[in-house]
Amino acid sequence: MTSFTGQRLAGLIARRTGQPSLGHDAAVVGRVLPFKVSAHVADELVDWSRAPDDPLYRLVMPHRDMLAPPDFAAVEAALRSGDRVRLRLVVDGLRERLNPHPGGQLHLNVPEGGWGLQHKYPETLLVFPRQGQTCHGYCAYCFRWPQFTGDPARRQAVDGPGVMTGHLARHPEVTDVLLTGGDPLVMRTELLDAYVAPLLDLPQVRTVRIGTKAVSFQPERFLTAPDADDLLRLFERVVASGRHLALMLHVSHPRELHPEPARRALRRLRGTGAVLRTQAPVVRHVNDDAGVWAAMWQEQVELGLVPYYMFVERDTGPRRYFGLPLARALAVHADATRRVSGLGRTARGPVMSTELGKLVLDGIAHLPEGPAFTLRALQARDPALVGTLAHARLDPAAQWWDELVPYGPRDQTLIPGKPLTLEGVVG
Repeated sequence: MTSFTGQRLAGLIARRTGQPSLGHDAAVVGRVLPFKVSAHVADELVDWSRAPDDPLYRLVMPHRDMLAPPDFAAVEAALRSGDRVRLRLVVDGLRERLNPHPGGQLHLNVPEGGWGLQHKYPETLLVFPRQGQTCHGYCAYCFRWPQFTGDPARRQAVDGPGVMTGHLARHPEVTDVLLTGGDPLVMRTELLDAYVAPLLDLPQVRTVRIGTKAVSFQPERFLTAPDADDLLRLFERVVASGRHLALMLHVSHPRELHPEPARRALRRLRGTGAVLRTQAPVVRHVNDDAGVWAAMWQEQVELGLVPYYMFVERDTGPRRYFGLPLARALAVHADATRRVSGLGRTARGPVMSTELGKLVLDGIAHLPEGPAFTLRALQARDPALVGTLAHARLDPAAQWWDELVPYGPRDQTLIPGKPLTLEGVVG
């Protein structure tokens, strides 16, 4: 598979756009945030004539605005100095300030003795196979960016399926296993099979999920790869075992599924009996438009896919570049939902994956105290909180859960922070 990273990516950008400055910017930003672009993305998805404003360009290419101006200047100066120690110190400091592990991923989600696993909810286990901790291409907004920086301290990975099966033996309440990364489908089928096959021998496991971007970024994985047929047979085995196999396809823009290889890949995948679900965050520069989401959901339904989640950009990485106010995200979801039939209204959102769990913004309530966001717990570390509602002051600038102000003590079950008094609202 041909892919572009580092200086090769910067050179590709300069050549395809005819703007050397964009290549320079990519070289600077790429020292801090990881980027990789497959040949399929470069040749079939990006509209180079519209760069840098093409939404697919914005999705996968480094842009100087991803770093604050002083930070960009610091990396640029360190590069020009040729001092590798200085450059490493600058880059490491910036990465740490970019909140590499949001939502308590390390100190709350990783079970004892289970590095490379995350067990956030009682019934669900996330597994990070070591060989799957990269992707065919990186989405610039990805909250898992620390996995790809080459820093072992920030990389979650299990060396083999034994850690996974050992944890499952100790936790019979787990019924849902999600293989994630990175992208597990960068693995050869025989390696993936080593993780999947043991799950079929465990009656407690009823659902197997695999998160992937391969349909959009490397459809050849399902078509012409040497083990493509073996991969499809593996999926068929999971379905034949009576389990629910869900392929969680990350699709951020309608254009990702337009190339014919992607359409053929989807047809082959549907033929295995797997359920294909789609999800993505709503982000600036790429899909912060209700028309884009409505078109995307409609096309996905026609292709036999199930729209699943519209996420809120997590508070990590280049959030300053991609993040949207919650009020804007809510408006995009509501408007897009109104434009499609019931079959396209399965995408829950906008959803925040917080330390508490998954919180969805259900809408705006008009309370006696004033307008308020209504939040609901879709999933929670504490199962008793699932379905719980809370209200927070409608703050047009807030972009994340912990920026909201709850109306009262009851709302603090879902929203951290100081309660807002009636006097504070009225005054």
